[in-house]
Amino acid sequence: MKLNVFTDGIEFGTNILSVKVPSHLRRRISTRMPFLNDALGGKGFTPSTVTLFTGEAGAGKTTMAMLMAENMAKNNMVVFNTGEESLHQVKMTAERLKLKNGFAAGQETHVPTLLKNVDKLRLANPTKDIVLIIDSLQTLDDGKYKDGGTNTKTPVRALQLLTTYAKKTFITVIVIGQVNKGGEMAGANTLKHVVDVKLHLGMVTSPKSPYMGARFLKTDKNRFGSSGHVFYLGLNSGGFKEIARESATI
Repeated sequence: MKLNVFTDGIEFGTNILSVKVPSHLRRRISTRMPFLNDALGGKGFTPSTVTLFTGEAGAGKTTMAMLMAENMAKNNMVVFNTGEESLHQVKMTAERLKLKNGFAAGQETHVPTLLKNVDKLRLANPTKDIVLIIDSLQTLDDGKYKDGGTNTKTPVRALQLLTTYAKKTFITVIVIGQVNKGGEMAGANTLKHVVDVKLHLGMVTSPKSPYMGARFLKTDKNRFGSSGHVFYLGLNSGGFKEIARESATI
């Protein structure tokens, strides 16, 4: 009988106090961006989790994701997998951001193949935490149809595959998702239930706001910390800088 990957071989009915937590799960992966670490609970990403990172067009999702990759690659194996742009375009963005560490790059949209490629990197780097950043959810093919066809359920199935893989291997997955002008994405509520963390990057457009023109980063969901935090950010050629935050607990 095949064991459910979430059980890791723990027999049903085992006393919870007898369960040994793998050392991987007690670590946190710092983004080296204080506001983002705080949005995630104070210390960064928790291994084995999947984060859905949504944002409006032009808000800077890819820029923030690449800065995350650059920062985390200093001590971890980070893979930035793009289905939105060519690797040449990603390289030009890296040049614009003046990245120094760099990170592993990929351009695979077929999820089963992507995970096989990640497996190779994971096995080749047994002492490092693995972080997989995917741009974006809308470009993924979960492999259900042999002809590569997709439908409205494809993003949910793709996220479920990524979540199962993350729980089994303890890697950290961050998936970028596009939203419409109203700030929503197709199947938003279902997708939010699948993931562990939901972050949203937007732009302040209200003339009444003292932060008009700034970006804001909001924690919509966090299984490993509180949610509802809002961080107001300035964006320039060097990246993001915190302007202010709205939080009663940070």
